[in-house]
Amino acid sequence: MPELINPKSRVPELDLPLLGGGQFDIHEAEPENFTLIVVYRGLHCPKCKDQLQAIDPMVEDLKSRGYDIVAVSMDGEARARKARKDWEIENIPIAYDMGLLTAKSWGLFISDKREGSDEPNLFSEPGLFVVKPDGSLYAEYIQNTPFGRPPLDEVANGLDFVVKHDYPTRGTSVA
Repeated sequence: MPELINPKSRVPELDLPLLGGGQFDIHEAEPENFTLIVVYRGLHCPKCKDQLQAIDPMVEDLKSRGYDIVAVSMDGEARARKARKDWEIENIPIAYDMGLLTAKSWGLFISDKREGSDEPNLFSEPGLFVVKPDGSLYAEYIQNTPFGRPPLDEVANGLDFVVKHDYPTRGTSVA
C-alpha cells in the first residue's frame, strides 16, 4: 500500500516537462494561495477525459482565486499531446513523463495493464494534491480506482473558505 504524504510536510519532488515547453517544478511554484496537482491515469482513461474537460473551463477562474493548477500523468509526451488534442484541453497546463518512483513517492496507487487494453504497462491511479506556497501539503485525495473523484469546484469552494478564515491544515494530530 502506498504511503501517504503527511499533511503539513514538504511534498516530494515533482519536476516534469510541460506540453508546449517549459517545466513544472512544484518547489519553484509561486501560487498566491495553493497549487492544485491533478494526477490523471492517462490517455486510455475516459474518466480522466471527463475530469479534465470539466476542469479546463475553470482554469482562469481558479487563477483569479489564487490557485495554480497542473494536470500530471505517467504518459510520455506523445500520449499527453494526443490526450490534449483529442480531449480538446486548451487551458490546463499538462505535465508528462512522471516516473514510477515519483508516482510512488506521492503515495499514488500503481496499476498494471489489463490484457487486451490500450493501457500502458504501468500507470498511476488518480490523485489530487493541494500544496501551499511553502511547498507543504494541505490536502490529498488519492484513489485506487478511476471512479468517484472529488469535483474540483467543490474542492476550490472549500479552499476559498480556508483562505478567508485561515483554516488550518487538518489531520496533523500525533494522537
